[in-house]
Amino acid sequence: MTTVLYWLLAILVFCLLILVHECGHYAAARLAGVRIYEFSIGMGPKMITYTSKKTGIRYSVGVFLIGGYVSMAGEDEESDDPNAFGKKAAWKRMIIVAAGGLMNLVLGFVLMLVLVLTSGPLASNQIHSYPSSDYFEQNQMISSEESGLRPGDRIIAINGTRVHIAADMRYEIMHQGGSGPVDVTVVRDGKELTLSVLFPTIGAEGTDMRFGFTDFYVAAEPTTVGSVMRHTYYQSVSTVKMIWDSLVDLVQGRYGLEAVSGPVGVAGAMTEAAATDWNQFLYLVAVISVNLGVLNLLPIPALDGGRFVFLLLETIFRRPVVPPKYEALVHTIGFFLFILLAIIVLFKDVIWMFG
Repeated sequence: MTTVLYWLLAILVFCLLILVHECGHYAAARLAGVRIYEFSIGMGPKMITYTSKKTGIRYSVGVFLIGGYVSMAGEDEESDDPNAFGKKAAWKRMIIVAAGGLMNLVLGFVLMLVLVLTSGPLASNQIHSYPSSDYFEQNQMISSEESGLRPGDRIIAINGTRVHIAADMRYEIMHQGGSGPVDVTVVRDGKELTLSVLFPTIGAEGTDMRFGFTDFYVAAEPTTVGSVMRHTYYQSVSTVKMIWDSLVDLVQGRYGLEAVSGPVGVAGAMTEAAATDWNQFLYLVAVISVNLGVLNLLPIPALDGGRFVFLLLETIFRRPVVPPKYEALVHTIGFFLFILLAIIVLFKDVIWMFG
């Protein structure tokens, strides 16, 4: 029974993230005076439908809670309606298109703020101490201290990438420290120096990939309004970078399709997190929200970022570069390709969960 409740919680989270995204488009469109036909959460046959007598907008909830949409006049076709989407200034349409992804990014930032406030002492990027040598001997691993790191060092860069708090430092060590030594820039006794450091690694289950991990304890820093906002900001930026790095690694072949999860796989991860650690669950929801925001803003047909590119070209050339019907065709093709990818990932997730 508890597992069922966790799955229902995961579904509720998906609905919330979709609602936030579509509310971004909806609010921007209303502010711009665009005529809206329908605001829908979910796809397929409608479970709930309500039409406002004041605005004529239909609000609905579909059976398949895997997406949503705001249907506007003149969005993908010519329209004589003076309040059609296509009749508005290009900059207004750009705001409407980008608003959904931006709202997901804002939600991710807010969740990160809650996480920072509820996760105990703020962890800095300064080495406090190392475990005893027995720890490394028992786990048959080397210590990064052997490469020259020392307690008191404040790590400020990994392979040239700046780090500011423990969260982004740990991520960079994980991402870059799995294949050999990395250049670590530290501040020691008020001076900067760069060391070639070999971190211990751990393998990813079911793959040949290895990731570095921090083998030392970090110092805490005072909790103030400024430090909380600083940690929230850098943890959010690190999450965006993590998503971008993952996409680049996927394209470059570092990860295979087995590393990609769809709604089923993500929901499974959320149920596991909710059952064991609520902070981990909150962090996962924040990452998913940021992930939705980043992915939707990528310049890919059918995504908000793809539509944004066409509007940007229209702004630059002061006229539509591609006729609306052909732009709609490009987005339609992109949409069906994404549906195909979603089916493949869904099939993989189901096999992984029940195989």
